[in-house]
This record gives sequence, structure tokens and C-alpha cells, in this order.
Amino acid sequence: MIVEMDRGASEEQIQAVVSRAESYHFGVQLNRGTDKVVVAILGGDTSRVSTEVFAVLPGVASVTRIMRPYKLASREFHSRPSLVDVGGVVVGGERLVMIAGPCAVESREQLEQTADYVLSAGARIVRGGAYKPRTSPFSFQGLGDEGLDLLAELRSTRRVPVTSEIMDAYQLDAMVDAVDLLQVGARNMQNFTLLRAVGQSGKPCLLKRGLAATVTEWLQAADYLLASGGQVIMCERGIRTFEDSTRFTLDLSSVAVIKQNSHLPVIVDPSHAAGHHRLVPSLARAAVAAGADGLIVEVHPDPQNALSDSLQSLDFPSFGHLMQELDAIAKVLGRSF
Repeated sequence: MIVEMDRGASEEQIQAVVSRAESYHFGVQLNRGTDKVVVAILGGDTSRVSTEVFAVLPGVASVTRIMRPYKLASREFHSRPSLVDVGGVVVGGERLVMIAGPCAVESREQLEQTADYVLSAGARIVRGGAYKPRTSPFSFQGLGDEGLDLLAELRSTRRVPVTSEIMDAYQLDAMVDAVDLLQVGARNMQNFTLLRAVGQSGKPCLLKRGLAATVTEWLQAADYLLASGGQVIMCERGIRTFEDSTRFTLDLSSVAVIKQNSHLPVIVDPSHAAGHHRLVPSLARAAVAAGADGLIVEVHPDPQNALSDSLQSLDFPSFGHLMQELDAIAKVLGRSF
């Protein structure tokens, strides 16, 4: 349930609500806004306690039960859209954010060449996989620690935020010093141990939707990160359906659902959904029109020879042209890149 405090409620009154919740062995999460405090009372059995036990406390304005299975990600807990700061780049505001770069870091030259181009074309965060989860154990798995070092070097020399996927909690110590945004991939969306660790890391998380996850399950995964103190950017990357003309089916309706029911920013990954570079621009344009807060796109200087996801990676001219189209669409909606 959600306890909304009066404007100007004292710290003593807030702590009284916290103490009462803890007396029932419930979890507590505070949302301190500019003018009031909202207290989330968390637990699988909060229904056994009447809302009145909190409503009678001094300084309490209202008490509301959240019937949704996700709590901290809901608009009842946080009515205004959340803004997530990624190394100085704000995701979720009026300005859309393009995250672009190679699927996998292959070399210093490849990473720097790609980063320089996408940044000049309007991207604001550079992506690059150091550790690559691949369906086949015989596929290129990334450069590992060497790739992470190259990302850290790029971040320092170009003064640009970078993002990369984390596959296991043991990688956390190295990654928090090298990247600004930790990606949790579709296969790890319900790796709850990893989610808790990332949430406690102090770095924001880009949470990709699982291959067969509902929006509700996706938002419940976000709650794991939020409950651990993390910040979350949702990423729609397509789900597995009976349709086989694309790699995955891009569910753009999820953008609207997230916007209506959650305060979290949501971006779209058209590259993984499309599976083919010719389809990426159409899906990207549709994502912006649907209200996404940004995109994450794979770009490579020589896609035909890319070691990972070559077919869905854009070359430089295609990406530059796409950015011009996206900016025009965004302006119609009162936004920009």
C-alpha cells in the first residue's frame, strides 16, 4: 500500500509510519519528492492489515492499496515520470536519447571509429558488448575484460557515457568503474540475484524485456532493482511469437502500457527485434511515434564482417540518415534528439 504524507510532514511523523510498517514485518521504501513524501509499504500479505492503522497516524494525508503485482514501478508510488541520469545524459525527459554502437567490442579502432561517427550524428550514449551472451557456445563471446578496458578508455578520452551488458554479479566490481549504464539482457530479466546486485551498485540499469515475459512480469523485475535502491530504464526489444518473418515481434503497445501504468522511462531496441538492417529504420521510426524515450541501435563500420549480429547492424550512412528522420518525427511530437 501507499502512504502519502501531508506537505510539510515532519521526519518524526514519517518515521512513525515506517516504524508501524516494520512492526508488521513489512518492507518500506521512501519516495521523497520536492513537496511531499510517499511511503511504500511492501509485502506479499499487506492485505491482512487495514489501511486505517496507517491513516490514523499524524501527518498522513491518504493511504491507498496498490492492487498491481508491481509496486515501486507503479504510478501510484511515483505519479510523475522518473528521470534517469546516465553519466550526465538524462533519459525520460523532453529530449530523446539515442544509444548507439557495435553489438560487440572487437578492437580499439572499431570502437573508436563507430563511437566518433554515432556521436557526430546525434547519439548521446555509446553501447558496446564486452561480454556477449550467445545462443551457441561456439559463437564469438566478446573480448571480455579487454573489451571492458576499451570501453573505459573510450569513456575517458571521449568524455561520453557508455553502456554494456552484465551477465553475472561477479562482473559487477569491474563494470561499475568502466560503464555508466548496466544492461540486463532479456535472458537475465528474471535473474533476481543479479537484479538485486545491480540495484545496489549505484549504477542505473537498462532492463530488457524477457523473450516471453508479459509487461507485468517485466515491471515486477524492475521492482527488484528499485527495491534495492536502483534506477531503471525499461527496454522493449521484442518478444517471441509464432511470427518468423522477423527475429522477434516488436511489441510497441508495451511502450504505451508502460507510460500509462509506470513512471519509468522506456526505450526501444529495433535492432534485435528486426533481425535485419533493412527493417531497423521502420521500427525505429514507429518507436519514436509510439512515445518511446529513446532507442538503442547497433551500428558497425563494416557490418558484413562484424563478429556479432552482422545482419541487423546499420552502417554509418544508414545510421546518419535514420537520425535525420527520427529528429523530424520527434519534433512533430514536441520532442527532439
